[in-house]
Amino acid sequence: MNVRDAVASRYSCRAFLPTPIPEQTVRDIVQLAARAPSAGNIQPWRVDVLAGERLDALKALLRPRMSELPKGEGTEYPIYPKDLGDPYQSRRFAVGEMLYKAIGIPREDKPARYRQFARNFEFFGAPVGIFVSTERSFVLGQWIDLGSYIQNVMLLARDYGLHTCPQEAWASFSRTVSSFLGLPPHMMLFCGIALGHADESAPINQWRAPREPLEAFASFQGFPS
Repeated sequence: MNVRDAVASRYSCRAFLPTPIPEQTVRDIVQLAARAPSAGNIQPWRVDVLAGERLDALKALLRPRMSELPKGEGTEYPIYPKDLGDPYQSRRFAVGEMLYKAIGIPREDKPARYRQFARNFEFFGAPVGIFVSTERSFVLGQWIDLGSYIQNVMLLARDYGLHTCPQEAWASFSRTVSSFLGLPPHMMLFCGIALGHADESAPINQWRAPREPLEAFASFQGFPS
């Protein structure tokens, strides 16, 4: 698959088949993704990959925690600004409505919406869960580098016919996950990534988040007319 097709076909998959993924495939993806650029080549990512019984153990650990703390333990970093204005808030609202409409959950059905949100902590049924962490001392530049690494993981997955879902939701249970993974105190969990074969028949995988037209976010200057 060429890069253009990988970019165009990537989406946040929220229903996976249980088909196992060979360890070597995941190793290849995680290793090659490290060709991502990073300021000063410091490569500010740590990656922990779970599958099989180890992944099942984490899911079992989280299930009672979800009942105890339905909103999580609190993130160690803000996922959104405190006052997210338009057009960003409108985009966020619209994509949420599209997701829940795809699976027939109305806005007023809060329990059903929460159950769907809780699927994050099952990696949406994916057979592989990837966690990305970084040093607590790192700053904005290194966090941008993490994004480059994560994007590489997602695009490389497409080359293997796989899909992904990047999940900042895992940050809301960072203490539990960090303890489970044995992260040292100086490391901070950034996100999880679900990896596997998409369940193409699942309604939640039948829609796509829209993107703004080019003119809405880009300008071009100095080109000959």
